[in-house]
Amino acid sequence: MSIPTTELPIPHKVRELAQGAGLDPVWLNEAGGITWRTDDGRFVKYGPRDDEVSMASEAVRMAWAGAYARVPRVLDSGDDGTHEWLVTAALPGESAVAPRWIADPETAVTAVGRGLRMLHDALPVGDCPFEWTVSVRSANARRRGIRVPAALHDAPPIDRFVVCHGDACVPNTLLDDQGAPLAHVDLGALGIGDRWADIAVASMSTAWNYGPGWEDALIDAYGVRPDRARLAYYRDLWDAT
Repeated sequence: MSIPTTELPIPHKVRELAQGAGLDPVWLNEAGGITWRTDDGRFVKYGPRDDEVSMASEAVRMAWAGAYARVPRVLDSGDDGTHEWLVTAALPGESAVAPRWIADPETAVTAVGRGLRMLHDALPVGDCPFEWTVSVRSANARRRGIRVPAALHDAPPIDRFVVCHGDACVPNTLLDDQGAPLAHVDLGALGIGDRWADIAVASMSTAWNYGPGWEDALIDAYGVRPDRARLAYYRDLWDAT
Protein backbone atom coordinates (compact mmCIF):
# COMPACT_ATOMS: atom_id res chain seq x y z
CA MET A 1 0.00 0.00 0.00
CA SER A 2 1.29 3.45 -0.82
CA ILE A 3 0.42 7.08 -1.38
CA PRO A 4 0.22 7.74 -5.15
CA THR A 5 3.04 9.93 -6.41
CA THR A 6 1.89 10.43 -10.01
CA GLU A 7 -1.33 11.54 -11.65
CA LEU A 8 -3.66 8.59 -12.19
CA PRO A 9 -6.48 8.14 -14.74
CA ILE A 10 -9.93 8.37 -13.17
CA PRO A 11 -12.20 5.41 -14.00
CA HIS A 12 -15.63 6.22 -15.39
CA LYS A 13 -17.37 4.64 -12.37
CA VAL A 14 -15.36 6.78 -9.97
CA ARG A 15 -16.40 9.92 -11.86
CA GLU A 16 -19.99 8.74 -11.71
CA LEU A 17 -19.79 8.13 -7.95
CA ALA A 18 -18.14 11.53 -7.42
CA GLN A 19 -21.24 13.22 -8.88
CA GLY A 20 -19.28 16.17 -10.19
CA ALA A 21 -17.01 16.62 -7.18
CA GLY A 22 -13.27 17.03 -7.65
CA LEU A 23 -11.14 13.92 -7.12
CA ASP A 24 -7.67 13.44 -5.65
CA PRO A 25 -6.02 9.97 -5.39
CA VAL A 26 -4.81 9.34 -1.84
CA TRP A 27 -4.09 5.61 -1.51
CA LEU A 28 -3.02 2.75 -3.79
CA ASN A 29 -3.25 -0.84 -2.57
CA GLU A 30 -1.39 -3.96 -3.67
CA ALA A 31 -4.40 -5.32 -5.57
CA GLY A 32 -4.57 -2.24 -7.80
CA GLY A 33 -7.39 -0.53 -5.94
CA ILE A 34 -7.27 3.23 -5.51
CA THR A 35 -8.93 5.38 -2.89
CA TRP A 36 -9.92 8.87 -4.02
CA ARG A 37 -10.84 11.86 -1.88
CA THR A 38 -13.59 14.12 -3.19
CA ASP A 39 -13.63 17.84 -2.54
CA ASP A 40 -17.05 17.57 -0.91
CA GLY A 41 -16.07 15.36 2.05
CA ARG A 42 -16.17 11.77 0.79
CA PHE A 43 -13.79 8.94 -0.03
CA VAL A 44 -14.32 6.62 -3.01
CA LYS A 45 -12.50 3.29 -2.95
CA TYR A 46 -12.52 1.49 -6.30
CA GLY A 47 -10.65 -1.55 -7.56
CA PRO A 48 -10.71 -5.12 -8.88
CA ARG A 49 -12.73 -7.67 -6.94
CA ASP A 50 -10.58 -9.23 -4.24
CA ASP A 51 -11.01 -12.89 -3.28
CA GLU A 52 -9.45 -12.25 0.13
CA VAL A 53 -11.46 -9.25 1.38
CA SER A 54 -14.37 -7.63 -0.43
CA MET A 55 -15.59 -4.07 -0.15
CA ALA A 56 -19.07 -5.48 0.45
CA SER A 57 -17.79 -7.25 3.56
CA GLU A 58 -16.05 -4.06 4.63
CA ALA A 59 -19.28 -2.09 4.31
CA VAL A 60 -21.13 -4.57 6.53
CA ARG A 61 -18.37 -4.58 9.12
CA MET A 62 -18.09 -0.80 9.26
CA ALA A 63 -21.83 -0.48 9.73
CA TRP A 64 -21.62 -2.88 12.69
CA ALA A 65 -18.46 -1.39 14.24
CA GLY A 66 -19.78 2.15 13.89
CA ALA A 67 -22.19 1.55 16.75
CA TYR A 68 -19.25 1.16 19.15
CA ALA A 69 -16.19 2.91 17.71
CA ARG A 70 -15.30 5.73 15.34
CA VAL A 71 -15.07 4.40 11.79
CA PRO A 72 -16.13 5.88 8.43
CA ARG A 73 -19.86 6.02 7.69
CA VAL A 74 -20.78 4.04 4.57
CA LEU A 75 -22.64 6.02 1.91
CA ASP A 76 -22.65 3.54 -0.98
CA SER A 77 -21.13 0.23 -2.07
CA GLY A 78 -21.48 -2.17 -4.98
CA ASP A 79 -19.79 -4.11 -7.75
CA ASP A 80 -20.19 -4.73 -11.47
CA GLY A 81 -18.81 -8.27 -11.61
CA THR A 82 -15.17 -7.29 -12.13
CA HIS A 83 -14.68 -4.21 -9.96
CA GLU A 84 -16.16 -3.04 -6.67
CA TRP A 85 -16.54 0.29 -4.91
CA LEU A 86 -17.13 1.75 -1.50
CA VAL A 87 -18.06 5.36 -0.74
CA THR A 88 -17.66 6.69 2.79
CA ALA A 89 -17.99 10.01 4.58
CA ALA A 90 -14.63 11.61 5.31
CA LEU A 91 -13.38 11.88 8.88
CA PRO A 92 -11.32 14.88 10.03
CA GLY A 93 -8.08 13.05 10.89
CA GLU A 94 -5.00 12.05 8.91
CA SER A 95 -3.45 8.63 8.44
CA ALA A 96 -0.62 7.77 10.82
CA VAL A 97 1.64 7.72 7.75
CA ALA A 98 0.85 11.27 6.62
CA PRO A 99 4.11 13.18 6.10
CA ARG A 100 3.81 15.07 9.40
CA TRP A 101 3.57 11.80 11.34
CA ILE A 102 6.31 10.05 9.39
CA ALA A 103 8.48 12.92 10.63
CA ASP A 104 7.27 12.33 14.21
CA PRO A 105 7.23 8.54 14.65
CA GLU A 106 7.19 8.63 18.44
CA THR A 107 3.84 10.43 18.46
CA ALA A 108 2.42 8.28 15.65
CA VAL A 109 3.51 4.93 17.07
CA THR A 110 2.17 5.78 20.51
CA ALA A 111 -1.16 6.84 19.03
CA VAL A 112 -1.50 3.69 16.93
CA GLY A 113 -0.81 1.46 19.94
CA ARG A 114 -3.25 3.35 22.13
CA GLY A 115 -5.82 3.45 19.36
CA LEU A 116 -5.66 -0.29 18.80
CA ARG A 117 -6.23 -0.93 22.50
CA MET A 118 -9.16 1.48 22.47
CA LEU A 119 -10.67 -0.35 19.50
CA HIS A 120 -10.26 -3.75 21.14
CA ASP A 121 -11.82 -2.48 24.38
CA ALA A 122 -14.74 -0.83 22.59
CA LEU A 123 -15.94 -3.59 20.25
CA PRO A 124 -18.05 -6.26 22.01
CA VAL A 125 -16.90 -9.81 21.34
CA GLY A 126 -20.22 -11.28 22.41
CA ASP A 127 -22.16 -9.28 19.83
CA CYS A 128 -19.73 -9.64 16.92
CA PRO A 129 -20.99 -11.78 14.01
CA PHE A 130 -17.61 -11.94 12.24
CA GLU A 131 -14.50 -14.09 12.77
CA TRP A 132 -10.80 -13.58 12.10
CA THR A 133 -9.60 -16.69 13.86
CA VAL A 134 -6.70 -18.81 12.65
CA SER A 135 -9.08 -21.43 11.21
CA VAL A 136 -11.10 -18.84 9.28
CA ARG A 137 -7.97 -17.15 7.93
CA SER A 138 -6.44 -20.48 6.92
CA ALA A 139 -9.64 -21.56 5.15
CA ASN A 140 -9.72 -18.25 3.29
CA ALA A 141 -6.13 -18.78 2.17
CA ARG A 142 -6.86 -22.31 0.95
CA ARG A 143 -9.80 -21.06 -1.13
CA ARG A 144 -7.35 -18.73 -2.85
CA GLY A 145 -4.97 -21.62 -3.58
CA ILE A 146 -2.49 -20.78 -0.80
CA ARG A 147 -0.92 -23.64 1.10
CA VAL A 148 -0.59 -22.76 4.78
CA PRO A 149 2.72 -24.16 6.15
CA ALA A 150 2.37 -27.08 8.54
CA ALA A 151 4.24 -25.14 11.21
CA LEU A 152 1.29 -22.74 11.41
CA HIS A 153 -1.38 -25.41 11.92
CA ASP A 154 -0.93 -25.33 15.70
CA ALA A 155 -1.70 -21.84 16.96
CA PRO A 156 -0.65 -20.65 20.42
CA PRO A 157 -3.34 -20.76 23.10
CA ILE A 158 -5.62 -17.74 22.96
CA ASP A 159 -4.44 -14.94 25.23
CA ARG A 160 -7.56 -12.79 24.94
CA PHE A 161 -10.33 -12.83 22.38
CA VAL A 162 -11.15 -9.38 21.01
CA VAL A 163 -12.78 -8.05 17.87
CA CYS A 164 -9.65 -7.63 15.76
CA HIS A 165 -9.24 -4.91 13.18
CA GLY A 166 -7.95 -7.50 10.72
CA ASP A 167 -5.49 -5.16 9.00
CA ALA A 168 -4.00 -3.16 11.85
CA CYS A 169 -1.04 -1.85 9.84
CA VAL A 170 -0.25 1.69 10.99
CA PRO A 171 -1.72 3.51 7.94
CA ASN A 172 -5.19 2.34 8.99
CA THR A 173 -5.25 4.45 12.15
CA LEU A 174 -6.29 8.08 11.77
CA LEU A 175 -4.83 10.70 14.13
CA ASP A 176 -6.24 14.07 15.10
CA ASP A 177 -4.30 17.34 14.87
CA GLN A 178 -2.72 16.78 18.27
CA GLY A 179 -1.54 13.28 17.39
CA ALA A 180 -4.15 11.35 19.36
CA PRO A 181 -5.94 8.30 17.92
CA LEU A 182 -9.14 9.37 16.18
CA ALA A 183 -10.57 6.51 14.09
CA HIS A 184 -9.84 3.34 12.13
CA VAL A 185 -10.28 2.55 8.43
CA ASP A 186 -10.01 -0.50 6.12
CA LEU A 187 -12.07 -2.90 8.20
CA GLY A 188 -12.79 -5.55 5.58
CA ALA A 189 -11.36 -8.41 7.68
CA LEU A 190 -12.66 -7.27 11.08
CA GLY A 191 -13.64 -10.18 13.31
CA ILE A 192 -13.07 -12.09 16.50
CA GLY A 193 -9.52 -13.34 17.10
CA ASP A 194 -6.65 -13.29 19.56
CA ARG A 195 -5.56 -9.71 20.25
CA TRP A 196 -1.99 -10.70 19.37
CA ALA A 197 -3.05 -11.23 15.77
CA ASP A 198 -3.57 -7.46 15.53
CA ILE A 199 -0.72 -6.44 17.83
CA ALA A 200 1.76 -8.54 15.81
CA VAL A 201 0.85 -6.90 12.51
CA ALA A 202 0.56 -3.37 13.89
CA SER A 203 3.97 -3.54 15.56
CA MET A 204 5.61 -5.23 12.57
CA SER A 205 4.29 -2.52 10.26
CA THR A 206 6.12 0.19 12.18
CA ALA A 207 9.36 -0.96 10.54
CA TRP A 208 7.82 -0.64 7.06
CA ASN A 209 6.65 2.91 7.70
CA TYR A 210 8.98 4.50 10.27
CA GLY A 211 12.09 2.34 10.18
CA PRO A 212 13.50 -0.06 12.77
CA GLY A 213 13.22 0.29 16.52
CA TRP A 214 9.55 1.15 17.04
CA GLU A 215 7.91 -2.26 17.41
CA ASP A 216 8.10 -2.55 21.20
CA ALA A 217 7.10 1.10 21.61
CA LEU A 218 3.78 0.35 19.94
CA ILE A 219 3.25 -2.73 22.13
CA ASP A 220 4.05 -0.67 25.23
CA ALA A 221 1.54 1.99 24.15
CA TYR A 222 -1.06 -0.77 23.71
CA GLY A 223 -0.44 -1.64 27.36
CA VAL A 224 1.09 -5.14 27.37
CA ARG A 225 4.54 -6.68 27.46
CA PRO A 226 5.83 -8.26 24.23
CA ASP A 227 4.88 -11.92 23.88
CA ARG A 228 7.62 -13.04 21.50
CA ALA A 229 6.09 -16.43 20.71
CA ARG A 230 2.69 -15.02 19.77
CA LEU A 231 4.27 -12.13 17.87
CA ALA A 232 6.35 -14.55 15.80
CA TYR A 233 3.42 -16.88 15.12
CA TYR A 234 0.96 -14.20 14.02
CA ARG A 235 3.53 -12.41 11.88
CA ASP A 236 4.30 -15.67 10.11
CA LEU A 237 0.58 -16.32 9.64
CA TRP A 238 0.13 -12.83 8.17
CA ASP A 239 2.98 -13.38 5.72
CA ALA A 240 1.71 -16.85 4.78
CA THR A 241 -1.94 -15.97 4.20
